[in-house]
This record gives sequence, C-alpha cells and structure tokens, in this order.
Amino acid sequence: MTKGRKLAVGAVAATAALALGTGVGIAASSGDDEPLRGSARDRAVEAALEHVGGGTVVETEVGDDGAAYSVEIRLDGVRVVEVNLDAAFNVIGDEPDDGEESEGSPGDD
Repeated sequence: MTKGRKLAVGAVAATAALALGTGVGIAASSGDDEPLRGSARDRAVEAALEHVGGGTVVETEVGDDGAAYSVEIRLDGVRVVEVNLDAAFNVIGDEPDDGEESEGSPGDD
C-alpha cells in the first residue's frame, strides 16, 4: 500500500469514528423519552417524591422540557404531575400532566 493510500484510509477511518461519536453524543443528549436508569433514577425519584409529598412514579425521563431530569408522579390515584430537576437533582419546577404550569407544589391545592 502506498503512503498516499495509507493516509486516505486513515482519514476515512478517523472521519467515520468522529461521525459515529458525534451521532452517539447527539442521541444521548436528545432526551426523547429516554428513561432514567440506576442511581440517577433513584436520586431523581427521591427528590421528586419529596417535593410532592409522595405518590406513584409513572415515568422518568432524561432532559425533558429544559430540565436535566423529569419524573411524572400520580397523586391521589388521579392527578399526574411532572417534576423537573436540574443536573444536581434540585427541583426547578413542576406542572400538571395537562402541560399547564402549576402555582407551587401540587399538594398546595
């Protein structure tokens, strides 16, 4: 193999590796209904349940609606609230399942 051909093959391989890495990074940051797992899920669920005073976890997501983490919780067996958390698992807001912003905690009705 000539030196020029080796360089071309190396450049193609490097470009492919870069494209693959970029694609994985974009997919990981898209947050399209990507469920939380492991300790991140445990910490997000704990913070969200504490915020609303208990309930049943319906769904967890990475990066929903501008938050690092989102946890949907069913309250009173009827209402569902989405609790949004930052990357440090601090609650940054909550909203009813219908998408309207809530005034304070769901338990403050």
